[in-house]
Amino acid sequence: MKYLLLIALALLALWWWRSLAGRGTERSQAPKQPPAPPPPQDMIACRHCGVHLPGADAIAGGKGSYCSAAHRQAAEGQ
Repeated sequence: MKYLLLIALALLALWWWRSLAGRGTERSQAPKQPPAPPPPQDMIACRHCGVHLPGADAIAGGKGSYCSAAHRQAAEGQ
């Protein structure tokens, strides 16, 4: 029983020492900056229905940009 008590006290002391050591490293580190927001994207209107969508998502056609392949086909008569 005496050894069990000594082991428990040693574990408690180790936990306490590590919690104190952890506080010092948190203060010395600089706070993390949140990541920068992505840059704004150009918005393009669909030539068929007029819906605005990001230029990266638009489908290019012979007469302009479209929101879907179906609208490109409908507008260009393919």
